[in-house]
Amino acid sequence: MMRAPSKIPVETRLAASGSSTAPAKITTAISAKHLASFRRTLLRWYDRHRRDLPWRATRDPYRIWLSEIMLQQTRVAAVLDHYRRFLDRFPDVQTLAAASEDDVLAAWSGLGYYRRARMLHRCAQQIAEQHGGCFPRSSEALLALPGIGRYTAAAIASIAFAEPVAVVDGNVERVLQRLTGINLTTPQTWQHAQARLANSRPGDFNQAMMELGATVCVPGQPRCATCPVQKWCVTQGEAPRPVSMENMPPARRRKQQIWCALEWRGGNGIKKGRVRLVQRPKKASLMAGMWELPQSSDPPRPLPDSAHWRTFRHSITITNYTVHVLRNTQLRNTQLRNMPLRNMPLPGVRPAAKGKWIAIDRIPQIPLTGLTRKILKAGGII
Repeated sequence: MMRAPSKIPVETRLAASGSSTAPAKITTAISAKHLASFRRTLLRWYDRHRRDLPWRATRDPYRIWLSEIMLQQTRVAAVLDHYRRFLDRFPDVQTLAAASEDDVLAAWSGLGYYRRARMLHRCAQQIAEQHGGCFPRSSEALLALPGIGRYTAAAIASIAFAEPVAVVDGNVERVLQRLTGINLTTPQTWQHAQARLANSRPGDFNQAMMELGATVCVPGQPRCATCPVQKWCVTQGEAPRPVSMENMPPARRRKQQIWCALEWRGGNGIKKGRVRLVQRPKKASLMAGMWELPQSSDPPRPLPDSAHWRTFRHSITITNYTVHVLRNTQLRNTQLRNMPLRNMPLPGVRPAAKGKWIAIDRIPQIPLTGLTRKILKAGGII
């Protein structure tokens, strides 16, 4: 009779958690022999099939850190160009630390979630001032820096410094749920990730787990036929549904209409002209200090049909906006300046001043909101 493979108890510290609780014992469902095979198979697949992304060609902690912050709640495709441009402008942590916040926000413009950029700047300044411009080499020390949480600390430490500490993001969590067939709690997910980690190549293994979740073990319809570790998967693609979400209604998004005034004064060609922008208050709860086109929740009156230029769709947090853009080539300047700016729809915005005329060639140096950048690009202004 064939003897069943013994389970291996694994004691693991909650990596980079900062918790003082005693180490938790967990048991993997893979024998020691099969665990080694699982690791080799996943790493071999990663070596052959990983996407060619710029941050994977380096062990520089600055570049790895930057990519991890940019990728938070943002698609890879949206990050690529921003990542390259940001590095051109701020090639190292000392350059970033010495920059002004407005310069950093301008370089970040279009990525959204601008608190990330502000925390990135603060973190760079702390590394420059307190660590001589060198990143701490352990996940525990990295956790003490502004804007770096458990996941980011583990990612930097494992990829840049080969610390054997696992990472868990949404992709890794989904992979582990399907591999085990267990509705894992957050601490259990981190424990299972640590138990499976290949200590010889921790950075590559962590990226392999994330890559598997991003490209194969995807939500909805996973590509199980191409999964390199399918034979170790209990669910074969079906993840257990968390009990706490069974009766949770889908999130409802608000809908709102706004009107934007796109007003410029041409010079010798549109690129040499000026555009009128207003700055959001420095203490606004959303996109503080960013520059944008004058906007209102009500249209100017009277509004001739010829005034309307284009309509855009735009989303911010849980609100979907229908954006009506009015151009000064079709509307009298007095009407644009007298738009009713009393009920601004974005949080933290007070009644707007008449704004400021900004030279077109200066716009790349100021922090623009994503909506304004979208409109100016559509109009061929930037």
